[in-house]
Amino acid sequence: MRAKPIYVGFRVKDLEKSIEFYTKFLGMKFTGKSKIVSTKGEVANLESENGGSTIGLNYYERDSPYYSDYVVGEGLDHLPFQIEDLDHALEIANSMGYKISGEVKGENSRWAYVEDPNGMWIELVT
Repeated sequence: MRAKPIYVGFRVKDLEKSIEFYTKFLGMKFTGKSKIVSTKGEVANLESENGGSTIGLNYYERDSPYYSDYVVGEGLDHLPFQIEDLDHALEIANSMGYKISGEVKGENSRWAYVEDPNGMWIELVT
């Protein structure tokens, strides 16, 4: 299996204030926001000039299974990798003994999280 890093996603405690910071102060372009009903979360996507680096700001409601108290310095939420076949990747992860932390189906996409040996969520997205 081959995987390509596609962006960095990190957790924020206030989504609107964070969007304002990254757009007004750092000059990033806001490219969209969406709610993910199954996670009780919301993500805002931003990119740097000329299609450069992309970040995802992740916010989870208190009753979300993914919510945790915000601790400064521990805001990295997940590292996403683009893959060709999610089902095959999950079979490989399972056969290698890696924990699958969850699968999410969005309106037009599907992705899953596999924990690395340190407990970091690695998002696999097709």
